[in-house]
Amino acid sequence: MRKIAIVFGVLVVALGIMGLVNPAALLAIGQAVVTPVGLYVVAGVRLCIGAVLLLAASASRMPRTVRVAGAFVVLAGIATPIFGVDRSRAVLDWLTLQGPGLMRADALVAMAVGIFILYAIGPIRHPGPSLAAPR
Repeated sequence: MRKIAIVFGVLVVALGIMGLVNPAALLAIGQAVVTPVGLYVVAGVRLCIGAVLLLAASASRMPRTVRVAGAFVVLAGIATPIFGVDRSRAVLDWLTLQGPGLMRADALVAMAVGIFILYAIGPIRHPGPSLAAPR
């Protein structure tokens, strides 16, 4: 599960980079998935990501934090179809009106989340041997 979580982390970082470089492309992706079927697909992806985080948490550096993040993503997945197409379109329209600055800020947040996932899911570090002389 850790490897799958790492892939998700890399994808989130990549989306963040894409949003920094070309916020309009990220907005176009958002507009493309704002359909009833698209929202169910997004919900399913969020549920899968949340489940992977929950399952990978025990082998991570920060198990409690990764569990909380996984639970949050699962809740977001459940809420996505409830939020609905009309509200999702309204949010995307509002983002469009704000200009690329806000999209770039959102992209920075996505990058930070992806980097955090990569760090938190990374291998547990055990302290190495001490350099101090034995007593």
